[in-house]
Amino acid sequence: MAEVQVDQATGTITVTRFVASQDSGPVSNPDGLKNQMEGGALQGMSRALFEEVKWRTGSNVITSTDWVSYPVYRWGMPIPKIDTVLMNPMDQPQRGAGECTITLVASAIGNAVFDAVGVRLRQVPFTPARVLAALATRV
Repeated sequence: MAEVQVDQATGTITVTRFVASQDSGPVSNPDGLKNQMEGGALQGMSRALFEEVKWRTGSNVITSTDWVSYPVYRWGMPIPKIDTVLMNPMDQPQRGAGECTITLVASAIGNAVFDAVGVRLRQVPFTPARVLAALATRV
């Protein structure tokens, strides 16, 4: 689950809170799983709001080849509050944790934007330009 603020004048999305839950079976390292989930939430937020490979028009040449031309979530940007809920079913087999949280973040942010301003964002990253374009289609 994501909570967001949407600046309708600029199209900027700010994520203020995530709540993530995971059932990986019995948890042998709760702090490690929590760290994995929180890191996944932040990486997923970076992918959902910033990250995009750019191509030279009409070719297969990638132009986003470094950290200047490939935007990512950066140090100093606001960090949302992240609440993690660990399921710990002792009667189930271990399933492994992996990077499950990251796979759901874009959809959680997109749904939160819809709840906040009533528009669906269909292409990541959810850049200010794409948010403004979606807002312009509201009736």
